[in-house]
Amino acid sequence: MKDGILAINKPEGISSAGVVARVKRVLGVKKIGHTGTLDPFATGLLLIAVQKATRISRFFLSGTKQYRARVRLGVETDTYDCTGRIVFEADSAMVNAVLPDDLQNTVARFSGCQEQIPPSFSALKHKGQPLYKLARKGEIIKKPPRKIEIFSISVQEMDLPEFEMDVHCTGGTYIRSLAYDIGKKLGCGAHLSGLCRTKSSAFELKNAIGLADLERMEPSAIEPYILPMSDCLDFLPRAMVDSALEKKISHGQKLTREDISPRLFSDPVPASIIRLVDSSNNLLALIEPDKDLPVYNYCCVFTG
Repeated sequence: MKDGILAINKPEGISSAGVVARVKRVLGVKKIGHTGTLDPFATGLLLIAVQKATRISRFFLSGTKQYRARVRLGVETDTYDCTGRIVFEADSAMVNAVLPDDLQNTVARFSGCQEQIPPSFSALKHKGQPLYKLARKGEIIKKPPRKIEIFSISVQEMDLPEFEMDVHCTGGTYIRSLAYDIGKKLGCGAHLSGLCRTKSSAFELKNAIGLADLERMEPSAIEPYILPMSDCLDFLPRAMVDSALEKKISHGQKLTREDISPRLFSDPVPASIIRLVDSSNNLLALIEPDKDLPVYNYCCVFTG
């Protein structure tokens, strides 16, 4: 089985870890993992890293995401979503007072850079413990606000007290918190009643395989759906190296600024993480410039 990223269309009612376990059984590989969790009630795009690609998972965590979110007005829960305990219910008059134009204008105001407070029921940790485990014991921990950016947000369908919206945002954005904050702005409360991730980095839901479909396929038929590691990281600058430099990489030898010269790039040498590939576009290594010395440090090496 080749190394790379497999895009799965996650069904409702299963955890991300559950999806990983089922894919692992189908592929028959030892190393496998996901590149960013989806809650069990959520559906949509879940990226599965296969074998050596587990080492590049972290590069997708901060990538941009797109969602179709369903929000219900008038009810707040302790988890900010449909799985939680109801902590507030607005009276019908308060909910009916929300007009379509008010809703669209309020939602639109959440576009842009901002600070967001993560939900207390989340996988973020406090003193080594996930917040959701502490919250279940009655210990509610509030984390400080985090900087996020919402590139676009708009109401798509409306059947009040529920509506659906499309959100394009930075990684680390909590759509549950967004739903909660919209409810607060409207004055009637709200919670996230449904969520589908439609895009993650360059991967789109329309190209993902359904989990049930995957389980009916032979491993050999699945391989074409696994995107090679270099292609997965096409948002990083790329340099094709010759056999001499490939040998140097395979031995873990330091790479100098002369090794990674401007001739390898169509643009100026990037001051960021670079993917080094061979003539067949196989990913050999990821490197980044040293802050103090005229050399490059290895982030990951996949040859040798």
